[in-house]
Amino acid sequence: MSKLVFAAISGWWGSMNKDQEILIITTILLLSVISYLVWILTKKPLSSLPPGPPSLPLFGNLLSLDPELHSYFASVAKAYGPISRLWLGQKLGILITSPELAREVLKLNDTIFANRDVPVAGKEITYGGNDIVWSPYGDQWRMLRKICVREMLGNQVLDSVYSLRRKEIRNTVRYLYDHAGSPVNVGEQMFLTVLNVITGMMWGGTVKPEDRERLGGEFQQVINEITGYLGMPNLSDFYPGLAPFDLQGVKRKMKVLVNRFDVIFEEMIDQRRKMINDDVKSKDFLQYLLQFKDDGDSNPTFTMTHLKALLMDMVVGGTETTSNTVEFALAEMMNQPDILRKAQYEIEMVVGKENIVEESHINKLPYLHAIMKETLRLHPTLPLLIPHCPSESCMIGGYTVPKGARVFVNVWAIHRDPAIWENPLEFRPQRFLDGKYWDYTGNDYTYFPFGSGRRICAGTAMAERMFMLLLGSIIHLFDWELGQGKKHDLSEKFGIVLKKKVALMAIPTPRLSNSAMYE
Repeated sequence: MSKLVFAAISGWWGSMNKDQEILIITTILLLSVISYLVWILTKKPLSSLPPGPPSLPLFGNLLSLDPELHSYFASVAKAYGPISRLWLGQKLGILITSPELAREVLKLNDTIFANRDVPVAGKEITYGGNDIVWSPYGDQWRMLRKICVREMLGNQVLDSVYSLRRKEIRNTVRYLYDHAGSPVNVGEQMFLTVLNVITGMMWGGTVKPEDRERLGGEFQQVINEITGYLGMPNLSDFYPGLAPFDLQGVKRKMKVLVNRFDVIFEEMIDQRRKMINDDVKSKDFLQYLLQFKDDGDSNPTFTMTHLKALLMDMVVGGTETTSNTVEFALAEMMNQPDILRKAQYEIEMVVGKENIVEESHINKLPYLHAIMKETLRLHPTLPLLIPHCPSESCMIGGYTVPKGARVFVNVWAIHRDPAIWENPLEFRPQRFLDGKYWDYTGNDYTYFPFGSGRRICAGTAMAERMFMLLLGSIIHLFDWELGQGKKHDLSEKFGIVLKKKVALMAIPTPRLSNSAMYE
């Protein structure tokens, strides 16, 4: 048993030395025994819960989890059905793996499942869960979502800042042109492009040009660490009685990362305040938020904590999600050169060889849009969405889902279900042009990469514009190859945001003879 525990701890919970492992196991055994007895006496009879694999006392199914949770949950569903359960320590996990049951959760019982089971890492990084992602469903959440959609993510606002998106993509094109013939880290360059667009929208009139590269480097490092901890299994989440001990140090490490962001936020806020006092006119998201806070006429009251939490949402939630999708798309296209050539031909027919891709071209590029949809089908940004938490016990698929359970909707598995999709493991953009039409509204539960219901992603329009313009630009202006002797690796790494396990290092070669296209 001890060998099994040590193996699971080492493989699943991250790298620890033996002393740390022994401390964690001993603490679990000593502090959980009382709560376990209470749990045994009060938990629902197993007959009313969904089926699932046998579980161990105290540990539940934790020791059998695989780090690639999305594929592991899919294997559990194959064995136990489209609604199944896992005991994650003292936390009950419910796995939803069919369109019919996803509809029950996200549409028919949307209000009940509109809350979140907030992890320690999520609560820490969002100033106590005062953001859009983790905030409880209610007046505060409605206020925050309305602010973002109206002032940051709505189509009218996005139209007004097109020149910013265009400028940052042109900067990336120039970087790729200067590094033609040499391998570049595609994901890293896409990340920096999206980050510069988002920070430009948030406080574009605040940051001096010479500071942008410095801030970009800082953000990338910190965001990588944040998403890592958000996806890491934490004993404090599975055994609430252990939370004060922070045995894995997740809360402590997240505090350090939040403080690093907080220094940047405070710097931006101070500079923006000075610019307002000096009557410098520059319309951006930060200026609006500060004005909204100072007006003080919202209900509930909008505070500085809400302001910083929204900035955190925009930076963390909008960068890796889009950049990872572009990286997956280019990797899949390079793996099937016919798809890449077909996309390039479509762009040439619409844009021409003497022009660059503009946002006005996007609606005229159906094949490129199909590539985006197929990438999000095969590699959904949030493979398990953001876990839902019922506010009351509810019947789903004939089984009881108790209040407070952690509900995982496995969109990754639904998007790969052979009963729904022909040859589901193949990257085939054409499927989105033949016959049935799919969109991002979340109304079709065979395809809902941005979620569904009240908590559907607020940034869909932004993500669509950035993906289409960015990917369209880099494949119109460049050919791409891996280099001699290199092989394609399309494997995934699970996290709250799905990533390529191996970064795409690709060599760009200019396609167009007119050097002005790269200025």
